[in-house]
Amino acid sequence: MSDGESGLLRGGIATGVGSWPGADPREAAATVVGELGDLPHLVELPGRGVGADMIGRVSALLVDMRFDSTTRGYRLAARPGGVARRARDLLRTDLDALEEAWETAGLAGSGHAVKVQVTGPLTLAAEVELPGGHRILTDSGALRDLSESLAEGLVNHVAEVGKRLGAEVLVQLDEPLLTSVLNGTLRAVSMLNEVRAKPEPEALHILDTVIAAQSGPVLVHSCAESPALGFLAKSAAAAVGFDVATIGTADLDRVGELLDGGKHLVLGLVPTTAPAKPITWREVAEPGVRLIDRLGFRRRLLAEQILVAPACGLAGAPLAWARRALSLAAETARAYSEEPESLSFE
Repeated sequence: MSDGESGLLRGGIATGVGSWPGADPREAAATVVGELGDLPHLVELPGRGVGADMIGRVSALLVDMRFDSTTRGYRLAARPGGVARRARDLLRTDLDALEEAWETAGLAGSGHAVKVQVTGPLTLAAEVELPGGHRILTDSGALRDLSESLAEGLVNHVAEVGKRLGAEVLVQLDEPLLTSVLNGTLRAVSMLNEVRAKPEPEALHILDTVIAAQSGPVLVHSCAESPALGFLAKSAAAAVGFDVATIGTADLDRVGELLDGGKHLVLGLVPTTAPAKPITWREVAEPGVRLIDRLGFRRRLLAEQILVAPACGLAGAPLAWARRALSLAAETARAYSEEPESLSFE
Protein backbone atom coordinates (compact mmCIF):
# COMPACT_ATOMS: atom_id res chain seq x y z
CA MET A 1 0.00 0.00 0.00
CA SER A 2 1.35 3.43 -0.90
CA ASP A 3 1.82 6.28 1.58
CA GLY A 4 -1.07 8.10 -0.08
CA GLU A 5 -3.37 5.16 0.45
CA SER A 6 -2.33 4.65 4.06
CA GLY A 7 -3.16 8.30 4.82
CA LEU A 8 -6.62 7.96 3.31
CA LEU A 9 -7.38 4.53 4.71
CA ARG A 10 -6.21 4.13 8.30
CA GLY A 11 -7.25 2.33 11.44
CA GLY A 12 -8.72 3.73 14.63
CA ILE A 13 -11.39 5.83 12.91
CA ALA A 14 -15.14 5.55 12.32
CA THR A 15 -17.28 5.82 9.23
CA GLY A 16 -20.80 5.06 8.07
CA VAL A 17 -21.96 2.36 5.70
CA GLY A 18 -24.02 4.58 3.42
CA SER A 19 -27.78 4.94 3.78
CA TRP A 20 -29.55 7.35 6.10
CA PRO A 21 -33.18 7.82 7.20
CA GLY A 22 -35.45 10.54 5.86
CA ALA A 23 -35.27 12.68 2.77
CA ASP A 24 -33.35 15.79 3.83
CA PRO A 25 -29.87 15.77 2.25
CA ARG A 26 -28.70 18.93 4.05
CA GLU A 27 -29.56 17.57 7.49
CA ALA A 28 -27.98 14.22 6.63
CA ALA A 29 -24.76 15.77 5.31
CA ALA A 30 -24.40 18.10 8.31
CA THR A 31 -24.88 15.20 10.74
CA VAL A 32 -22.45 12.85 9.04
CA VAL A 33 -19.73 15.49 8.65
CA GLY A 34 -20.23 16.52 12.27
CA GLU A 35 -20.23 13.02 13.79
CA LEU A 36 -17.68 11.31 11.54
CA GLY A 37 -14.91 13.84 11.46
CA ASP A 38 -12.19 11.46 10.27
CA LEU A 39 -14.10 9.76 7.44
CA PRO A 40 -17.54 11.20 6.64
CA HIS A 41 -19.40 9.85 3.63
CA LEU A 42 -21.76 10.97 0.91
CA VAL A 43 -25.02 9.66 2.32
CA GLU A 44 -27.73 7.79 0.42
CA LEU A 45 -31.37 8.62 1.14
CA PRO A 46 -33.38 5.72 -0.33
CA GLY A 47 -36.55 7.00 1.32
CA ARG A 48 -36.91 9.40 -1.62
CA GLY A 49 -37.88 6.50 -3.88
CA VAL A 50 -36.90 5.54 -7.44
CA GLY A 51 -33.39 6.62 -8.36
CA ALA A 52 -32.38 7.21 -4.72
CA ASP A 53 -31.95 3.58 -3.65
CA MET A 54 -28.60 1.83 -3.97
CA ILE A 55 -29.44 0.24 -7.33
CA GLY A 56 -31.26 3.12 -9.03
CA ARG A 57 -28.58 5.58 -7.91
CA VAL A 58 -26.00 3.81 -10.10
CA SER A 59 -27.90 4.92 -13.19
CA ALA A 60 -26.51 8.40 -12.52
CA LEU A 61 -22.94 7.13 -12.81
CA LEU A 62 -22.87 4.60 -15.66
CA VAL A 63 -21.24 5.54 -18.95
CA ASP A 64 -23.28 4.77 -22.10
CA MET A 65 -25.72 2.64 -20.07
CA ARG A 66 -28.83 3.55 -18.14
CA PHE A 67 -31.73 1.97 -16.26
CA ASP A 68 -35.48 2.09 -16.46
CA SER A 69 -37.87 0.95 -13.73
CA THR A 70 -40.10 -2.12 -13.89
CA THR A 71 -42.58 -3.72 -11.52
CA ARG A 72 -39.71 -5.91 -10.24
CA GLY A 73 -37.08 -3.19 -9.96
CA TYR A 74 -34.71 -1.99 -12.71
CA ARG A 75 -33.65 -3.08 -16.18
CA LEU A 76 -31.29 -1.80 -18.85
CA ALA A 77 -32.92 0.80 -21.08
CA ALA A 78 -32.26 1.46 -24.76
CA ARG A 79 -32.28 5.24 -24.29
CA PRO A 80 -32.06 7.77 -21.46
CA GLY A 81 -35.26 7.96 -19.43
CA GLY A 82 -36.79 9.27 -16.26
CA VAL A 83 -34.87 7.00 -13.90
CA ALA A 84 -31.43 8.18 -15.03
CA ARG A 85 -32.50 11.85 -14.97
CA ARG A 86 -33.99 11.52 -11.50
CA ALA A 87 -30.93 9.65 -10.22
CA ARG A 88 -28.63 12.38 -11.57
CA ASP A 89 -30.74 15.16 -10.07
CA LEU A 90 -30.82 13.50 -6.66
CA LEU A 91 -27.08 12.81 -6.70
CA ARG A 92 -26.39 16.42 -7.64
CA THR A 93 -28.58 17.59 -4.75
CA ASP A 94 -26.70 15.30 -2.37
CA LEU A 95 -23.34 16.60 -3.56
CA ASP A 96 -24.49 20.20 -3.15
CA ALA A 97 -25.54 19.43 0.43
CA LEU A 98 -22.24 17.72 1.22
CA GLU A 99 -20.25 20.57 -0.28
CA GLU A 100 -22.18 23.04 1.89
CA ALA A 101 -21.55 20.97 5.05
CA TRP A 102 -17.89 20.56 4.06
CA GLU A 103 -17.41 24.31 3.77
CA THR A 104 -19.27 24.98 7.03
CA ALA A 105 -16.95 22.54 8.81
CA GLY A 106 -13.92 24.34 7.40
CA LEU A 107 -12.80 21.33 5.36
CA ALA A 108 -12.95 22.80 1.85
CA GLY A 109 -9.67 22.38 0.02
CA SER A 110 -8.02 20.68 3.00
CA GLY A 111 -7.40 17.32 1.34
CA HIS A 112 -9.46 15.70 4.11
CA ALA A 113 -10.80 12.19 3.45
CA VAL A 114 -14.36 11.47 2.35
CA LYS A 115 -16.02 8.22 1.32
CA VAL A 116 -18.44 7.55 -1.52
CA GLN A 117 -20.47 4.37 -1.94
CA VAL A 118 -21.75 2.63 -5.03
CA THR A 119 -23.31 -0.78 -5.62
CA GLY A 120 -20.63 -3.23 -6.72
CA PRO A 121 -20.78 -4.84 -10.18
CA LEU A 122 -21.83 -8.34 -9.05
CA THR A 123 -24.73 -7.22 -6.87
CA LEU A 124 -25.73 -4.71 -9.57
CA ALA A 125 -25.76 -7.44 -12.22
CA ALA A 126 -27.77 -9.67 -9.90
CA GLU A 127 -30.42 -7.00 -9.33
CA VAL A 128 -30.77 -5.36 -12.75
CA GLU A 129 -32.45 -7.12 -15.66
CA LEU A 130 -31.58 -7.21 -19.33
CA PRO A 131 -34.23 -5.81 -21.73
CA GLY A 132 -35.50 -9.39 -22.15
CA GLY A 133 -36.16 -9.75 -18.45
CA HIS A 134 -33.26 -11.97 -17.32
CA ARG A 135 -30.64 -10.85 -14.82
CA ILE A 136 -27.54 -9.21 -16.30
CA LEU A 137 -25.55 -11.76 -14.30
CA THR A 138 -26.70 -14.52 -16.69
CA ASP A 139 -25.01 -12.87 -19.70
CA SER A 140 -21.20 -12.75 -19.47
CA GLY A 141 -20.90 -10.13 -22.22
CA ALA A 142 -23.45 -7.81 -20.62
CA LEU A 143 -21.81 -8.35 -17.23
CA ARG A 144 -18.44 -7.33 -18.63
CA ASP A 145 -19.93 -4.23 -20.29
CA LEU A 146 -21.64 -3.27 -17.04
CA SER A 147 -18.44 -3.58 -14.99
CA GLU A 148 -16.48 -1.48 -17.47
CA SER A 149 -19.22 1.18 -17.59
CA LEU A 150 -19.36 1.28 -13.80
CA ALA A 151 -15.58 1.49 -13.50
CA GLU A 152 -15.39 4.47 -15.86
CA GLY A 153 -18.40 6.21 -14.32
CA LEU A 154 -17.01 5.79 -10.83
CA VAL A 155 -13.69 7.33 -11.88
CA ASN A 156 -15.62 10.38 -13.11
CA HIS A 157 -17.70 10.54 -9.93
CA VAL A 158 -14.65 10.37 -7.67
CA ALA A 159 -12.94 13.11 -9.69
CA GLU A 160 -15.98 15.39 -9.33
CA VAL A 161 -16.31 14.78 -5.59
CA GLY A 162 -12.60 15.33 -5.05
CA LYS A 163 -12.63 18.55 -7.05
CA ARG A 164 -15.75 19.99 -5.42
CA LEU A 165 -14.61 19.29 -1.88
CA GLY A 166 -10.85 19.53 -2.31
CA ALA A 167 -10.78 16.09 -0.70
CA GLU A 168 -9.17 12.68 -0.98
CA VAL A 169 -11.84 10.11 -1.88
CA LEU A 170 -12.19 6.56 -0.61
CA VAL A 171 -14.43 4.34 -2.75
CA GLN A 172 -16.77 1.76 -1.21
CA LEU A 173 -18.31 -0.97 -3.35
CA ASP A 174 -21.42 -2.46 -1.76
CA GLU A 175 -21.78 -6.18 -2.51
CA PRO A 176 -24.63 -7.52 -0.32
CA LEU A 177 -25.42 -10.28 -2.85
CA LEU A 178 -21.84 -11.42 -3.35
CA THR A 179 -22.25 -14.64 -1.37
CA SER A 180 -25.45 -15.53 -3.26
CA VAL A 181 -23.76 -14.83 -6.60
CA LEU A 182 -20.88 -17.17 -5.74
CA ASN A 183 -23.13 -19.89 -4.27
CA GLY A 184 -25.76 -19.80 -7.03
CA THR A 185 -28.62 -19.16 -4.60
CA LEU A 186 -30.23 -16.27 -6.46
CA ARG A 187 -33.82 -16.86 -7.50
CA ALA A 188 -34.34 -16.97 -11.26
CA VAL A 189 -36.76 -14.61 -12.97
CA SER A 190 -38.45 -17.66 -14.49
CA MET A 191 -38.22 -21.45 -14.16
CA LEU A 192 -36.49 -21.58 -17.55
CA ASN A 193 -33.64 -19.23 -16.63
CA GLU A 194 -31.52 -20.72 -13.87
CA VAL A 195 -29.03 -18.33 -12.24
CA ARG A 196 -25.96 -20.50 -11.92
CA ALA A 197 -23.19 -19.90 -9.42
CA LYS A 198 -20.66 -17.46 -10.85
CA PRO A 199 -17.22 -19.12 -11.01
CA GLU A 200 -14.85 -17.43 -8.60
CA PRO A 201 -12.18 -16.47 -11.19
CA GLU A 202 -14.79 -14.73 -13.36
CA ALA A 203 -16.39 -13.00 -10.38
CA LEU A 204 -13.00 -11.87 -9.15
CA HIS A 205 -12.12 -10.47 -12.59
CA ILE A 206 -15.38 -8.50 -12.71
CA LEU A 207 -14.90 -7.02 -9.24
CA ASP A 208 -11.23 -6.24 -9.78
CA THR A 209 -12.02 -4.53 -13.10
CA VAL A 210 -13.84 -1.84 -11.13
CA ILE A 211 -11.29 -1.73 -8.31
CA ALA A 212 -8.25 -1.50 -10.59
CA ALA A 213 -9.71 1.46 -12.50
CA GLN A 214 -9.72 3.63 -9.38
CA SER A 215 -6.72 5.76 -8.52
CA GLY A 216 -7.10 5.31 -4.75
CA PRO A 217 -7.92 2.50 -2.31
CA VAL A 218 -11.23 0.66 -2.53
CA LEU A 219 -13.29 -0.83 0.28
CA VAL A 220 -15.69 -3.69 -0.45
CA HIS A 221 -18.56 -3.97 2.00
CA SER A 222 -21.03 -6.82 2.40
CA CYS A 223 -23.96 -7.12 4.80
CA ALA A 224 -24.50 -10.75 3.76
CA GLU A 225 -25.26 -13.22 6.55
CA SER A 226 -22.11 -15.06 5.58
CA PRO A 227 -19.70 -12.61 3.92
CA ALA A 228 -17.42 -14.12 1.27
CA LEU A 229 -14.24 -13.29 3.16
CA GLY A 230 -12.06 -15.88 1.42
CA PHE A 231 -13.03 -14.48 -1.96
CA LEU A 232 -12.48 -10.89 -0.84
CA ALA A 233 -9.04 -11.77 0.55
CA LYS A 234 -8.02 -12.60 -3.06
CA SER A 235 -9.45 -9.38 -4.46
CA ALA A 236 -7.63 -6.11 -5.09
CA ALA A 237 -9.67 -4.39 -2.37
CA ALA A 238 -7.60 -2.49 0.19
CA ALA A 239 -10.29 -2.95 2.85
CA VAL A 240 -13.20 -5.26 3.59
CA GLY A 241 -16.27 -4.34 5.64
CA PHE A 242 -18.81 -6.68 7.25
CA ASP A 243 -21.23 -7.05 10.14
CA VAL A 244 -19.31 -8.71 12.99
CA ALA A 245 -22.49 -10.52 14.07
CA THR A 246 -22.52 -12.49 10.77
CA ILE A 247 -19.23 -14.28 11.27
CA GLY A 248 -18.65 -17.45 13.27
CA THR A 249 -15.82 -19.72 14.29
CA ALA A 250 -15.50 -21.07 10.74
CA ASP A 251 -14.75 -17.54 9.48
CA LEU A 252 -11.92 -16.75 11.89
CA ASP A 253 -9.14 -18.05 9.67
CA ARG A 254 -10.45 -15.92 6.80
CA VAL A 255 -10.49 -12.81 9.00
CA GLY A 256 -6.92 -13.59 10.00
CA GLU A 257 -5.91 -13.94 6.34
CA LEU A 258 -7.37 -10.53 5.55
CA LEU A 259 -5.37 -8.89 8.34
CA ASP A 260 -2.19 -10.83 7.56
CA GLY A 261 -2.57 -9.73 3.94
CA GLY A 262 -2.47 -6.09 5.04
CA LYS A 263 -6.11 -5.29 4.33
CA HIS A 264 -8.00 -2.96 6.62
CA LEU A 265 -11.25 -4.20 8.17
CA VAL A 266 -14.33 -2.04 8.63
CA LEU A 267 -16.10 -3.82 11.47
CA GLY A 268 -19.87 -3.36 11.65
CA LEU A 269 -20.19 -3.13 15.42
CA VAL A 270 -23.08 -0.73 16.08
CA PRO A 271 -26.62 -2.16 15.75
CA THR A 272 -28.74 -0.65 12.99
CA THR A 273 -31.78 -0.58 15.27
CA ALA A 274 -31.92 0.77 18.81
CA PRO A 275 -31.43 -1.96 21.45
CA ALA A 276 -34.10 -2.46 24.09
CA LYS A 277 -31.67 -1.08 26.70
CA PRO A 278 -29.32 1.86 26.11
CA ILE A 279 -25.78 0.78 25.27
CA THR A 280 -22.41 2.43 25.69
CA TRP A 281 -19.31 2.47 23.53
CA ARG A 282 -17.77 -0.21 25.76
CA GLU A 283 -20.48 -2.70 24.77
CA VAL A 284 -19.99 -1.77 21.12
CA ALA A 285 -16.22 -2.10 21.35
CA GLU A 286 -16.09 -5.48 23.08
CA PRO A 287 -16.78 -7.82 20.08
CA GLY A 288 -14.03 -6.19 18.04
CA VAL A 289 -11.49 -6.43 20.84
CA ARG A 290 -12.39 -10.05 21.56
CA LEU A 291 -12.09 -10.88 17.84
CA ILE A 292 -8.53 -9.53 17.70
CA ASP A 293 -7.65 -11.31 20.95
CA ARG A 294 -9.10 -14.60 19.71
CA LEU A 295 -7.09 -14.38 16.51
CA GLY A 296 -3.92 -13.86 18.53
CA PHE A 297 -3.06 -10.47 17.05
CA ARG A 298 -1.65 -7.66 19.14
CA ARG A 299 -4.28 -5.16 20.19
CA ARG A 300 -2.39 -2.33 18.50
CA LEU A 301 -3.93 -3.64 15.28
CA LEU A 302 -7.20 -1.99 16.39
CA ALA A 303 -5.52 1.36 15.89
CA GLU A 304 -3.71 0.38 12.71
CA GLN A 305 -6.04 -1.74 10.57
CA ILE A 306 -9.52 -1.60 12.12
CA LEU A 307 -12.23 0.95 11.31
CA VAL A 308 -15.57 1.05 13.12
CA ALA A 309 -19.02 1.40 11.52
CA PRO A 310 -22.67 0.53 12.03
CA ALA A 311 -23.51 -3.07 11.11
CA CYS A 312 -25.16 -1.92 7.86
CA GLY A 313 -26.99 1.06 6.39
CA LEU A 314 -29.19 3.16 8.67
CA ALA A 315 -32.06 4.00 6.30
CA GLY A 316 -34.53 1.94 8.35
CA ALA A 317 -33.52 3.41 11.71
CA PRO A 318 -35.25 6.25 13.57
CA LEU A 319 -33.31 9.47 13.05
CA ALA A 320 -32.41 9.71 16.74
CA TRP A 321 -30.86 6.25 16.72
CA ALA A 322 -29.03 6.88 13.44
CA ARG A 323 -27.33 9.86 15.05
CA ARG A 324 -26.55 7.88 18.19
CA ALA A 325 -25.15 5.02 16.09
CA LEU A 326 -22.60 7.34 14.46
CA SER A 327 -21.70 8.79 17.84
CA LEU A 328 -21.12 5.31 19.27
CA ALA A 329 -19.00 4.35 16.28
CA ALA A 330 -16.84 7.45 16.75
CA GLU A 331 -16.44 6.82 20.50
CA THR A 332 -15.48 3.20 19.90
CA ALA A 333 -12.94 4.10 17.23
CA ARG A 334 -11.41 6.67 19.59
CA ALA A 335 -10.98 3.98 22.26
CA TYR A 336 -9.37 1.67 19.69
CA SER A 337 -6.94 4.36 18.58
CA GLU A 338 -5.85 5.63 22.00
CA GLU A 339 -5.21 2.78 24.42
CA PRO A 340 -6.42 -0.54 22.94
CA GLU A 341 -4.14 -2.59 25.20
CA SER A 342 -5.80 -1.26 28.34
CA LEU A 343 -9.42 -2.06 27.33
CA SER A 344 -11.04 -4.47 29.77
CA PHE A 345 -14.53 -5.97 29.75
CA GLU A 346 -14.66 -7.93 33.00
